[in-house]
Amino acid sequence: MIRRLLPAMLFLLASSARLAAANCTLQQPPNISFPNYYINIAVYTTTTVTVNCPSGTAYTVGISAGRVGTDTNRSMQNASVLLGYGLFSDAAYSHNWGNTAGTGWVSGTGSGSNQVLTVWAKVPANEYVTAGGYNDQVVATLTSNLGTSQSNIGVGGSVQNGCAISATSLAFGTYAGSLVNSTSTITATCTNGTTYNVGLNAGTATGATVTNRSMTGPGGTLLGYKLFSNSGHTINWGNTVGTDTVARTGTGLAQSLTVYGQTPSGQNVAPGSYADTITATLTY
Repeated sequence: MIRRLLPAMLFLLASSARLAAANCTLQQPPNISFPNYYINIAVYTTTTVTVNCPSGTAYTVGISAGRVGTDTNRSMQNASVLLGYGLFSDAAYSHNWGNTAGTGWVSGTGSGSNQVLTVWAKVPANEYVTAGGYNDQVVATLTSNLGTSQSNIGVGGSVQNGCAISATSLAFGTYAGSLVNSTSTITATCTNGTTYNVGLNAGTATGATVTNRSMTGPGGTLLGYKLFSNSGHTINWGNTVGTDTVARTGTGLAQSLTVYGQTPSGQNVAPGSYADTITATLTY
């Protein structure tokens, strides 16, 4: 009896091995996790899709559109706010990885072992969204003449509160004892919805305060001037948040703040060049 059963057992094992080898499999891909998104600057990341098909087996891998949008215009969500992103099959981010036969699919031929395909992911610059966590989920589908295999891929990222600031010089020109007005521009860029304040310090002159600034000239001579936040030159621009700073709410776009400078008349000072350095501080 044992001699009769043994060949049958060997036949069943061999048959099972042949069936297993005829499958195309798609391993569970790692989730797509974007770096923090600050002030609308593009961020990039990658994940991988691992395929195992018998040698010579033609296959395609498509990636779905996700919860909203299309497979060429995907979005992560935070409540009703959308943060767009793209998935690509090349490092140049030029070939969209979609779910359309002949265009968006990625094609390959099985080798009998694991084949690793890289998914290149990008959140483009200049998306003016509020801070918070954003997420989506897409489906990777492996298709061959042996059937299909699918895996979910989580997509996530975080938009952080962030700001940048720059300023132009304020030049009064020639002072001849009469009042002189001039302006400078501070440019602030903050994440959409971020509240911020911009303050101006007292400068570098000896004894200067935010209400009594001075430029320093030959031999330490001082030429007084003032800085205001309004064109009427009545609101002093200082450095105490909530008292004499300028408050705004970011939109994600660059916002211009005008500094109104004034050199009062009636100052008798020695001829020469006068200068000061003011530090503008953005607090958010």
